[in-house]
Amino acid sequence: MIKITLPDNSVKEFEGAVTALDVAKSISEGLARNTISAIVNDQQVEVTTPITTDSTVQLLTWNDDLGKKAFWHSSAHLLAQAILEFYPDAKLTIGPAIENGFYYDVDFGDESLSEKDFEKIEKKVLENAKKGSTFSLYPVSKEEALKTYADNPYKVELISNLNDGEITFVTHDNFTDLCRGGHIPNTGIVKAFKVLNAAGAYWRGNEKNPQLTRVYGISFPKQKELTEYLERVEEAKRRDHRKLGKELGIFAFSEKVGAGLPLWLPKGTALRRKLENFLSEAQKKGGYEFVMSPHIGAKELYVTSGHWDKYGADSFQPIKTPNEGEEFLLKPMNCPHHCEIYKTSQWSYRDLPKRYAEFGTVYRYEQSGELHGLTRVRGFTQDDAHLFCTPDQLSEEFEKVIDLTLYVFKSLGFEDFVTQVSLRDPDNKEKYIGTDENWEKAENAIINAAQKKGLKTVVEYGEAAFYGPKLDFMVKDALGRKWQLGTIQVDYNLPERFDLHYIGNDNEKHRPVMIHRAPFGSMERFIAILLENTAGDFPLWLSPDQFIILPISEKYVDYAKKVSQFLENHDISGQIDDRNEKTGKKIRDAELKKIPFMLVVGENEEKEGTISVRRRGEGDLGVMNLEDFAAYFKKEAAV
Repeated sequence: MIKITLPDNSVKEFEGAVTALDVAKSISEGLARNTISAIVNDQQVEVTTPITTDSTVQLLTWNDDLGKKAFWHSSAHLLAQAILEFYPDAKLTIGPAIENGFYYDVDFGDESLSEKDFEKIEKKVLENAKKGSTFSLYPVSKEEALKTYADNPYKVELISNLNDGEITFVTHDNFTDLCRGGHIPNTGIVKAFKVLNAAGAYWRGNEKNPQLTRVYGISFPKQKELTEYLERVEEAKRRDHRKLGKELGIFAFSEKVGAGLPLWLPKGTALRRKLENFLSEAQKKGGYEFVMSPHIGAKELYVTSGHWDKYGADSFQPIKTPNEGEEFLLKPMNCPHHCEIYKTSQWSYRDLPKRYAEFGTVYRYEQSGELHGLTRVRGFTQDDAHLFCTPDQLSEEFEKVIDLTLYVFKSLGFEDFVTQVSLRDPDNKEKYIGTDENWEKAENAIINAAQKKGLKTVVEYGEAAFYGPKLDFMVKDALGRKWQLGTIQVDYNLPERFDLHYIGNDNEKHRPVMIHRAPFGSMERFIAILLENTAGDFPLWLSPDQFIILPISEKYVDYAKKVSQFLENHDISGQIDDRNEKTGKKIRDAELKKIPFMLVVGENEEKEGTISVRRRGEGDLGVMNLEDFAAYFKKEAAV
């Protein structure tokens, strides 16, 4: 008898070999019809893979992320099959599933793929999918695999890095591909298919390698789901922060300044300052002290921290000075500087925790192909803080940082999120610094704090920082996309590397524990996601221009200036539109600029000391005197 343990810890027994599909049928025929993949003993496999020993089994449907992964990975094979039918000389490389869909990297040789070719590929994919061909995975010897792909240097390179006994091919219909597995039962499940884009991509992401064509696609089990997805894509284009940033005058880029180095325009700077002031006030209440550190540091600083060893090759190269052997780096991280700030004094356990906060700008050399608006840049500002505490204070301090992060998210409308416990890869510990004992303590501190706060968590191995585990806040935006924003990290290792200590109540030296945290993550990425999540309709308190005054003619510009000055004195920011345009056009333009309040002034308003108030999205609110409007605004803009 073979015992199968399901996720709810229930156990089913079967005589002889069994498959995940058999397990699903034993529960219900409906579940069997919907099961498209399975996890057997922590490995994703086909539903027809034989299970011959006692095992844990998780059945996957389209509604599971890993079910979608199998669906999209299988669809990548369908895409590759269709490409070869039209371009028989093309050389296939790899075709993984990604967060939304999949891609296949292809060397088209002397031919090329353009948007006009997408429709014929889509039709061919669906034509082949209708055949309902089974995906069949089988082992192949290394010698046979190399012989099969003798004319494809990309596959040969992949096979050469594998050992005999770990190479498998998958076949469906008349198509065979090198693949390690994880497919849906048959192609007939794919009912809707779309080629989304084709872009250049270097083989294995290395600019020195040949450039390939990366063909992106997405597929669904129902046409309705594809239609809904494409509608969301169009909405995403409307909300694209690069488009909105330009239209609203938030930020710009300049080739002369350099790729990935954003320029903040006046409205963007106002937006940033409001965010900084908001977080600064919250941090003051939380007992943080503000510090500042330079934009560069001696190379030795980052050698000590370990950043040079881990990231030196991907950083901006050292800045050499006239002094022989003296080198500096553009600051890639704030934490080494804060460690040195801590060392400027001798601390007692009574002085701890020390909480140092800084909006610190850092620089990292991202590959040009990876730069993307504000979400991937080469210079960015972290809302960084580093807390130095005793081991006994760690849990309380970590929970307080969670509370601060939750306050930030709630205030800015990010209420749909999951917290990811990012741990080190247990099978690749050489990637990390520090002892097993310290890592275990740090990981337990994060897990316990998250549980105590009742957070919805997922665990991801291999996602820790090189010096410590993390609690990452994965936020869903208005389009359902997931982003990592806030992060909190526990670190026992940098205090050792920088020889930090405090004097305990036993008058002996002790090591502090360090917490790294950034509720926003970076100002650049946070503002990009905030732009897209709100479509530029910021919360009232955060709007760069909270009002615009519209004098109905030139005669009332002076009164408009008095109104503006009154509001500015009440910390309400805005501008005057004194163009020689009709009031209706001024209102339409203000609506497009997403300005919350339009204040119309004319003869009656000047005479009575009032304003005619119009609110974006609501229309006319009537006539108010200035004091009443200021009070109304303050109430509406409260965080």
